[in-house]
Amino acid sequence: MSTVKSSSTGHHHAHHYESADHEYQSSKQGVWLFLCTEILMFGGLFVGYAIFHHLFPETFKVGSKFTDVRYGATNTVVLLASSLSMALGIYYNQIRDKNKAVMALLFTLLCGVIFMVIKYLEYSHKIHLGLMPGDWYRGNAEELAQYVGGLEIPKNLPLYFSFYFMMTGLHGIHVLVGMGLITWVTIRTARGEFGPEYYTPVEGVGLFWHLVDLVWIYLFPLLYLVS
Repeated sequence: MSTVKSSSTGHHHAHHYESADHEYQSSKQGVWLFLCTEILMFGGLFVGYAIFHHLFPETFKVGSKFTDVRYGATNTVVLLASSLSMALGIYYNQIRDKNKAVMALLFTLLCGVIFMVIKYLEYSHKIHLGLMPGDWYRGNAEELAQYVGGLEIPKNLPLYFSFYFMMTGLHGIHVLVGMGLITWVTIRTARGEFGPEYYTPVEGVGLFWHLVDLVWIYLFPLLYLVS
């Protein structure tokens, strides 16, 4: 694709844009439109959750007792810290401080790794207990009752774990995608490709990562604190 150099910014922009700023604004608008589709997708799951939680509140109450609030709270803190470091990564690129930008982005990646390790521990425990969604559910009612203080285990408990694995699994996929994108912009940052004139990819990835963090802010209380 041919490019044109903007005399005002020094950034080479694609030929079908009037200027580097026009390219930046169009790219940012495209990212926001994409994020709207992401909100609609998760929004559908939230609506489904609200409906079935209203119909079967006891099932969701018992199901949430098999989650570890400490793990969920830790992951919440981890993602909030990663949002801060992601914002710093964008800022340091804007002022052309390459070393600090790389460090901030690497810290964001580390937070993503910590988040996924904790999810692995949570998933492993639930799979061990047979707490799987739908037809994969293999939980033993008598054994499970010991984990919830002797409460009766609802027969439709797999319903809760269908929502749990669908919502956290989809979110986890987004975390992995975000980590891949952050790795990409970190490599480009280390090469010195970004600065005050051009940092669009970093900001776009940052917006996506902030949405991933925001979704978890809703998932944590809905799945872990519903009881």
